[in-house]
Amino acid sequence: MRKARDYEDIHEAISLGQKTVLLFTADWCGDCQYLYPLLEAIEAENSEFHFLQIDRDDFMDLALIWDIFGIPSLVVLENGQEIGRFVDKNRKTKEEINAFLKGL
Repeated sequence: MRKARDYEDIHEAISLGQKTVLLFTADWCGDCQYLYPLLEAIEAENSEFHFLQIDRDDFMDLALIWDIFGIPSLVVLENGQEIGRFVDKNRKTKEEINAFLKGL
C-alpha cells in the first residue's frame, strides 16, 4: 500500500476519479500495527479501489478537516466525493474492512 509523502500525493489520489481509500494510521497505534500485515491482502482482494495510507500525525490538519480522531480509519472517495467511511476508535479486522468496501 502506498504511503502519502506529501499533500501532492493526497491530491493526486483524490483527483484520479477512481474509488480511493484513504487509510489514516499512525505508527504508534497498536491497532494500526495489527492491521499493517493485512494491508497487502486487503488491497489485493479489493482491486477496484486505489489505496493510500496517510499518517494522521503527519497530516493532522487534514485529519481534523475529515474528522479523523480514531485510527485506523478509512474514508472512501469517488470522483473527489466521499462515498463511505469506516471511522471509529476500535480495532478493525480484515473481514470487517472487506465487508465495508464490498458494501460500497
